[in-house]
Amino acid sequence: MLYKQMQQYISSQMIEEKKLEIYTEEKEYIEKHDLISNDVTLIEKDPTTRFQEAYIERCDKETEETLSKESFAFLQQPLDYLQKHKNEFIYLESNWLEVIGVDAISLEVNDVFGTYDVMVGLKQQKKFEISIKENLRKDLQGDDARFELMFNQNDGLWDLNFALNYVNGFQEEMSLEEAFRLIYRFLFKLGERIEERNKDVN
Repeated sequence: MLYKQMQQYISSQMIEEKKLEIYTEEKEYIEKHDLISNDVTLIEKDPTTRFQEAYIERCDKETEETLSKESFAFLQQPLDYLQKHKNEFIYLESNWLEVIGVDAISLEVNDVFGTYDVMVGLKQQKKFEISIKENLRKDLQGDDARFELMFNQNDGLWDLNFALNYVNGFQEEMSLEEAFRLIYRFLFKLGERIEERNKDVN
């Protein structure tokens, strides 16, 4: 799936015939899978701009009502904003999430464990359940690492919850923007490994 999404992205984004602006994760994938000809120059974009155009909401955990729509500037706040506002979750939509087969990302503090919990709807086929679980067990670091995975028959999506604290690269001092980029990278690599394991390329 990632392979097809990347092909679509490349064909829609070629600004000039010999130039493509791209972020690190996509650049690595393109080079690994030879998705473009050698005479095309890949220009790496500033990673901090990835979610500049994202749609962001602060929502109430209990009612799921929108408290406020936020601009990209809101993401410059430290991650522990959520520790200070435990009744809230942050909801983010972005065109970039289509590349990795995710509908949206929600981020909140777990009331019981105090971890930063990520909730996404993952567009992967039901038959890939074992592969998804195996990769999550391998990728999430630490003895207390946990995740929840359930197939939603109505949406045809996997409801995936995991604690960001156990993702390699996590730091309590990071900003919300850095946290969302880390989530993106984690899900990008997860999708890539699922694809490789199931040889679902082309």
